[in-house]
Amino acid sequence: MAAEPRVLNVNVGVLGHIDSGKTALARALSTTSSTAAFDRAPQSRARGITLDLGFSCLRTALPPQLGPGPGELQLTLVDCPGHASLIRTIIGGAQIIDLMMLVIDVTKGMQTQSAECLVIGQIACQRMVVVLNKIDLLPEGKRQSAIEKMTKKMQKTLENTNKTANLFNQSSACLPFAVWLSGLFTQPWCCFYLGFFQVLKSQAYLPSRDPSGPFLMAVDHCFSIKGQGTVMTGTILSGSVSLGDNVEIPALKVTKKVKSMQMFHTPVTYAMQGDRVGICVTQFDPKLLERGLVCTPESLHTIHAAVISLKKIQYYRGALQTKAKFHITVGHETVMGRVMFFSPAPADFNEEIQENTFDFDKDYLYQEEYLSKDSSSSKEDKENEQAGEVRLPRQQWALLEFEKPVTCPKLCLVIGSKLDTDIHANTCRLAFHGVLLQGMEDKNYTETFLPKLKVYKLKHKEGQVERVMDDYSVIGRSLFKKETNIQIFVGLKVQLSTGEDGIIDGGFGQSGKFKIRIP
Repeated sequence: MAAEPRVLNVNVGVLGHIDSGKTALARALSTTSSTAAFDRAPQSRARGITLDLGFSCLRTALPPQLGPGPGELQLTLVDCPGHASLIRTIIGGAQIIDLMMLVIDVTKGMQTQSAECLVIGQIACQRMVVVLNKIDLLPEGKRQSAIEKMTKKMQKTLENTNKTANLFNQSSACLPFAVWLSGLFTQPWCCFYLGFFQVLKSQAYLPSRDPSGPFLMAVDHCFSIKGQGTVMTGTILSGSVSLGDNVEIPALKVTKKVKSMQMFHTPVTYAMQGDRVGICVTQFDPKLLERGLVCTPESLHTIHAAVISLKKIQYYRGALQTKAKFHITVGHETVMGRVMFFSPAPADFNEEIQENTFDFDKDYLYQEEYLSKDSSSSKEDKENEQAGEVRLPRQQWALLEFEKPVTCPKLCLVIGSKLDTDIHANTCRLAFHGVLLQGMEDKNYTETFLPKLKVYKLKHKEGQVERVMDDYSVIGRSLFKKETNIQIFVGLKVQLSTGEDGIIDGGFGQSGKFKIRIP
């Protein structure tokens, strides 16, 4: 019996500012829709905007760059909301995509949420296609020049990103889409559709897919079917799942058996990392799980704090201050968290750091803020050095302390934001992104875990040289009190105002004086 042709699923995020035509584009491209597609929710229809993630798909033959042999490419379109107040949902949606379509209203260009979506795309996925939408709203005589002008603007914007971007022009408005979908296809539209589709296919790549390891799925919708059970739909983040498997819902602390599975209305018996799937399990109240994670039993842990490696988002204008609170997004979950930044010692700033690991045996330097070219401490360093580039560490870390515990896997994406910023302020609210390296499960982590984290602060004290003993040693005073145990400072470095470096060699007498050795 011949093997079934393989189906490679690539998740394509459709992101952009509100009213740029994302849902209309998704509807026009799709051949199959899910129960959560095209603003079917009553609230979305009442308000006339996308309020939640929508999912639909289209299938085609595997393009040559994805390998030889028979098979199909399934493009799952993840239609994300565009309204500023729904940024949490947008971030959650972006974490499950492989390729991004950034939809730009050509009559308005880059808008605030377009820019935030571009930043999210930079963080979350490897490739991007930019769609200049609504070109039919441009005056016919000026259309081509307006498109060329906007294309140049977008290319300049994209020069500052690390994305492989493709610009494509798309004529849309909701009404023409509705006409085309009802069967009145005109020749130009067919040519356009095929052209656009070829661009999309050419940008498809073979994402990392590994069926081994624990099963983990990000659930975005949940509903019950009378007489069958409760269905959780979502994207598999790691591992695989089969009929009859037991899966855990950590948020509810329950384990359920998989009764049936579907991929866009097609029954399946198996699904793996990257697949979009609906899993029907034994009945529970779907209202208890609007969003969340489903996993292999006991494979996930709930944490109260975490050590992350991080990078500041270049478009965020403010400083990242230690002790500040940020909205921390992990998967579909967003909680408030307090941060403490730290770095290697200055002597180790250029040291190669092994990716996605953290060494608890090393000493780290406490930072009042994340070090960047614009940070106040970097400016001070530059003034002190008076010339040359500001020295910045290759890697920086943060301790995150959550206001309420979160359930997440190790090495997951973490995004820090200031979501309480005025949405009309025309400023990027996304502050930093990073990777979760070590979670702290113990509620009393400040006593049981934090002592293992060796973060020190630099302290600066000044004293005076009382007299020179010989060519290699001097006696100092006014650095310690009479009752200070000087032994604990032996071996620490001191610098003389004349430029020599010395080491504290021990106490001298009983009045707080000390001996300095000059090697």
